[in-house]
Amino acid sequence: MSVVFGNLNKLKWMEKFNAEGQYRGRKKLFPGERATVQFMEFCNGHPVHPHRHSYEQIAIIMQGVCDFYCEGVKYRMAEGDFMVIPPNVEHYIHVHDSFVPVMNLDIFVPRRDEYVNEYMEFVKKEEGK
Repeated sequence: MSVVFGNLNKLKWMEKFNAEGQYRGRKKLFPGERATVQFMEFCNGHPVHPHRHSYEQIAIIMQGVCDFYCEGVKYRMAEGDFMVIPPNVEHYIHVHDSFVPVMNLDIFVPRRDEYVNEYMEFVKKEEGK
């Protein structure tokens, strides 16, 4: 793989909705050869989504405050806080009292091809408009 250079501020935001059609937030991402970096924005009241996956996830709060749950334990997180979530551990973010949208930077290892493919399809459609 060759060096990849870009600017996070120039990546397009992709809005995310849950299965019931509720707005979950928006995201942008870029892939590496073995990892995926995702930047998500969550607003107060977004639907919580407990889940687990086979990826290690490093979550870093870049802005705002939230409650982050791992295996039922609540961690109060604010700007600069990070959490390393092992594979197959149930977790979710709950944003309910932040004065600004929560900006969350996630690093997934190994690379999440399903996220990368979904985002690249979104970008292609946006560029075709």
